Amino acid sequence: MRRPTTALVFATVLLTACAADSDSSPSVASAPQVTFSTTTATTPTTLPPDSAGTVTSDSTTDTTALALTADQVAFAPFAGDLPSPVDLAWRDGDSALYIALQGGTIVPVRDGVAGSPVLDVSSIIVSGNEQGLLGLAFHPTEPLAYIDYTNTDGATVIAEYAVAADGTFDPASARTLLTIDQPYPNHNGGNVEFGPDGYLYIGMGDGGAANDPDRRALSVSEWLGKMLRIDPTPDGNKPYTIPTDNPFVGVTDARPEIWSVGVRNPWRFSFDPATGDLWIGDVGQGEWEEIDLARAVDGGGRGLNFGWSGFEGTHRFNDDQSMEGVTMPLFEYQHGDASCSVSGGAVYHGSEVPSLAGWYLFSDYCSGIVTALQATDGTLTGQVELGTVSGVSAICAGPDGALYVLSLNDNAVYSVAAA
Repeated sequence: MRRPTTALVFATVLLTACAADSDSSPSVASAPQVTFSTTTATTPTTLPPDSAGTVTSDSTTDTTALALTADQVAFAPFAGDLPSPVDLAWRDGDSALYIALQGGTIVPVRDGVAGSPVLDVSSIIVSGNEQGLLGLAFHPTEPLAYIDYTNTDGATVIAEYAVAADGTFDPASARTLLTIDQPYPNHNGGNVEFGPDGYLYIGMGDGGAANDPDRRALSVSEWLGKMLRIDPTPDGNKPYTIPTDNPFVGVTDARPEIWSVGVRNPWRFSFDPATGDLWIGDVGQGEWEEIDLARAVDGGGRGLNFGWSGFEGTHRFNDDQSMEGVTMPLFEYQHGDASCSVSGGAVYHGSEVPSLAGWYLFSDYCSGIVTALQATDGTLTGQVELGTVSGVSAICAGPDGALYVLSLNDNAVYSVAAA
C-alpha cells in the first residue's frame, strides 16, 4: 500500500492508492460471474482543470444559472482536536454533527465544540492503515445507528446500536447485522448510508492485496467488491431483511444483498437528496481514480457493473475479466506527482455559496485538491478545482445541505463556506 509521508498515527488510512500494494495471492477464483447485458457502457467526459462551468441551482429554491469559480469558495475551520476523522453523520432534531474517528470513538460536535464520546468501540476493533471504525449512519426514522468497523480478526462488521434522546449510544444494545471476512487488511470499503428508499447501503472493497488477485469484484457469489443493500429490520431469526427488488434475489449462487458489482474500494459514496442519485468515489489501482454516478431515474445503480477489475477507470485492466455491460465512470483522473487516491464526497445544497448548488465535491487524499463536478442528465458538464485541504478522508453533507471536509492530517473538520 502506498504510504503518504506523515507523522500522524492513523494518516496512512484506507484511502491510499495501490500501485505499491503487495499481491501475495497468485490464485484466481473461479466463482460465477454474470453478464450485465442491460447496462450500457458510456464514455466519460474529462474537462481540463478549472474549466468554466455553469450550474442550475436546486429547482426547489432557485432556478438561476450561476457561474462557479474557485475564488467564491473557502474552507473554514469548523472543529479541531478530532484524531483521524473518517465520517460525519447527523440525525433529525439534533443540532450535533457526529464525527466517527478511526480509532473507535464517535464524538458529537455542537457549535464547533467536540463533546464527550457517545460511543467507544476501540476495545473491539483493530485500527490503523485501512482498518478501524470506518463508517456511521443514523436510521432515518428510528432511534438507531449503524457503524462499519474492522474487528480484531480483521473482518468487516456492520452493527446496530440504540441511540438515546441525548445522542448517546447504548453499548448493551449492539446487534451485529453482517460479518464479512477480509482476506487482506486493505480495501475494506467502510461507508454505510441510508438511501432515499430507506434501505441501508454498504460499500465493500474487493478484499485487498493488489489487482483483485482472487477476482472477487465481479463474482456474484462474493460480498467483496460490491455495493450491498439491505433492510436492517430483522426477518424472523435473520438479523436483516433482503429487499425483494435487489437484482440478484433468486439468482443461483449469488449473494442477494448485492446491489452493484465491480468496485475496487468504494471508500466514500453518497446520495444526492435532491435527485436520489448515487455518487461513488472508487479508489483506483496504480494509475486512475474514478467517480461513478448511478442516476435514480436509471435505477440508482441496481444491477450495474462498474467495471473493476476488467477496467481501472475506462482503461482495460485484467484481461481475463469480462468487458461486457460496464458502466464507465462519470469522471476519472490520472495519478501524477501529487494525486494518488480519491476521497469521495457529496453534492452541495447549502445556502452560503449559491453558485455551488448542485455540484458534487470530492478530493484526493495525497494532493488535497478539492474538486467540484457538475453533471447534467448523467453527462459531465463542469469541473472546477476549488482549493486544497491536507489529507482529506471524506466530504460529507450536513442536515441543511452544507458540506464538511474531514482532514486526517489536521485532525480537523472544515466547512465549505463563501470566500
